[in-house]
Amino acid sequence: MVKRVLAGTLTLIVLAFVVIVISVLRFDVPREELVGKYAGGASQFATLPSGASVHFRDEGNADGPALVLVHGSNASLHTWEPWVAELGGTYRIVTMDLPGHGLTGRVPGDDYSREGMAASVHELTEALGLTRFAIGGNSMGGGVSALYALEHPDRVTALILVNSSGVPVVREETDPPLAFRLARMPVLSKVMRYVLPRSVVEEGVRKVFVDQSKVTGEMVARYFDLTLHEGNRDATRMRFATYSARDEVAFSERLGGIEMPTLIIWGDKDLLIPVAAADMFKDRIPHAELVIYENVGHVPMEEVPAESAGAVAAFLGAALARPAPAPVAAAGEPEGAEPEGAEAEGVE
Repeated sequence: MVKRVLAGTLTLIVLAFVVIVISVLRFDVPREELVGKYAGGASQFATLPSGASVHFRDEGNADGPALVLVHGSNASLHTWEPWVAELGGTYRIVTMDLPGHGLTGRVPGDDYSREGMAASVHELTEALGLTRFAIGGNSMGGGVSALYALEHPDRVTALILVNSSGVPVVREETDPPLAFRLARMPVLSKVMRYVLPRSVVEEGVRKVFVDQSKVTGEMVARYFDLTLHEGNRDATRMRFATYSARDEVAFSERLGGIEMPTLIIWGDKDLLIPVAAADMFKDRIPHAELVIYENVGHVPMEEVPAESAGAVAAFLGAALARPAPAPVAAAGEPEGAEPEGAEAEGVE
């Protein structure tokens, strides 16, 4: 009798464990299943020279000055929708899903470094025929944008950094979201390849906002679904595995080479990248302007879209009114020669 009871109890425990595992077991979702939900009317896909098929949007005033916006870690181009709505009447706005993110997914070569991301931005802007534009980025995308400005100063009219990565910071009072901590642990990051509770994703989303009313079920569902896009979790694991704080120190030392007009925007209650980093950027980038919003978190473009977009409009209005620097001819190239145009083939 006792053996039967123990056997029955063990069976129930095993069944409960199986149910729990099944409830959090998540396999990759093919792009085709997600396109219908998250590729809006403006969405397009471009096959870049690297072989990547990138999801992007080219919106706003087609005749206006161009503004390229780059999202942060584990986000997507959707994070810029509030700014597109606020600024699209004046500017041509290009947004994209970076490699290993959104509907772009895993890319050939598996380069998810800051350099690899900047190269993808360059390939897309070349494909779209953009030769002069402002660029802005949030979080990881800010670091990508700053690197792009350093590597292609002749193309960038102005730089906008929103709660940006790129300088070494010390987090004393709070921890990053659980999903970020797990992604940095080699064994657990592999487990997350197949096991991903929705609650982990929701915790990460909620931590970037102060105003929790901004976090909707639809937003959490989008982050969760796009995390499951085929290849994205593998890409995230590879990206976090190669991260080094030493790289941030070395990169921060290059920021003094940014000469174009720069606007730094920050939320003072950022739990991911403390507001002290904003001062570090301002100290390193010559003539940078700084705007800090009180009681705002990591994504001011979503939390205070009207105010932050207004700051961008005022900044770009002044920055773009300045005369553009004269182009410098390459060695052996006659002055006044037109640069080679980028091929737009591969844009679907």
